[in-house]
Amino acid sequence: MSPPVLYPIDEVVPHRGAMRLLDRVLAWDETTLVAELVVPQAGLFVDGGGVPAWIGIEYMAQAIAAWAGSRARRDGRPPGIGFLLGSRRYTCERALFPSGTRLQVRAHCELLGDNGLGMFACVIEADGQTWASANVSVFQPTDAAAYLESGKA
Repeated sequence: MSPPVLYPIDEVVPHRGAMRLLDRVLAWDETTLVAELVVPQAGLFVDGGGVPAWIGIEYMAQAIAAWAGSRARRDGRPPGIGFLLGSRRYTCERALFPSGTRLQVRAHCELLGDNGLGMFACVIEADGQTWASANVSVFQPTDAAAYLESGKA
């Protein structure tokens, strides 16, 4: 079996402009995705020589979006819109991700319900060391537009 196609990040993550924080997908399969980014020197979240550690949750959420988007592309569908519901046990070894640092973000699907609810174990690594980890809960409705219009969001 051949490895999955590595799609350009813009084809699997719905975020655009300054809100797209990942640079590329390094690998993915049925349960896991690894993405990469270089922490920018300037930009929306850069402050004091880097990006605050709390942005790590968004790095993780976008890795989950890239995983879902890669699966959708493989199946001939456009990536859908999902929602970050929350996180548990977010720990980070640093207060800041320094500008210029190459980070790898890994998202592993631990649970995915037919109703669109999912739980992912996520880590952020640099130089082979874990800098941050969390369990991240997400929701991807079948029809995001209808869901938003329903007022349930």
